[in-house]
Amino acid sequence: MTMILRLGDRSQDVQVLQQRLIKTGAKLEATGLFDAATEAAVRALQLKAGLVADGIAGEKTLAAMMGYDTSRRLKQATLVAGAKRLGVELAAVMAFNEVESKGSGFLDSGKPKILFERHIMYRQLCEVRKTGDDTEALKARAEQLAIQQPNLVNQKAGGYIGGSGEHQRLAAARQIDETSALESASWGAFQVMGYHAVRLGYADVQEFVERMSRDENEQFEAFVRFIAAEPALLKALQAKRWSVVAKLYNGADYLRNMYDTKLERAYERYAEAHVAEAA
Repeated sequence: MTMILRLGDRSQDVQVLQQRLIKTGAKLEATGLFDAATEAAVRALQLKAGLVADGIAGEKTLAAMMGYDTSRRLKQATLVAGAKRLGVELAAVMAFNEVESKGSGFLDSGKPKILFERHIMYRQLCEVRKTGDDTEALKARAEQLAIQQPNLVNQKAGGYIGGSGEHQRLAAARQIDETSALESASWGAFQVMGYHAVRLGYADVQEFVERMSRDENEQFEAFVRFIAAEPALLKALQAKRWSVVAKLYNGADYLRNMYDTKLERAYERYAEAHVAEAA
């Protein structure tokens, strides 16, 4: 079982999942239908392992069933504490976690998920950072680099490779300018941009990146800090105004991706299930 399985699914993979749950002590029948009882058994196992108790069986749940180390994974207790800090319903935070994180903050290699933004690299290279910086000279250098390496420095977004390829792009960009490159990537499960680091209370972007590379709980911490630093976004999340939340967090493309609808549906599922607030 390697795919993500959830309530309503029916397949041989579900049957394998049920058989493994039964071996852990769950009172189930291996019918191949992911029913309410199976969801409850998955959630119980997740809580026992300290994982987010979303009732969705994926990579992390399988790892817990197999006895593998899940210490770098996001914990239910972390979500509970974050929801309380923000004054937001736990179900709303869990919805955000499901839709935004897509299940994991790390690649199979162990590196954090990133997306390198070449248009942000262009902007950051033009930023005055110390006394004596020449604005025109900085811009001229950025424009020259955009001609020489348009996949790394560009006034337009794009050039994405995805997965480990984004780390290759980042490594090349770091050869141009370490700080600007790290600031120009979004990091972890919640894709917080590096250029927010100092504003969110990190000493610098290097500390931010080091912490995003530790575990998903650190990545969630960055998400909490980001939400807290954006009053309009926090207010919208507290009020569960999903279209506003989606637009402020993901930009105008949220409509094309039905981001707000996905958030609302996920929230309703968790609210109806009365997700546990205990660690």
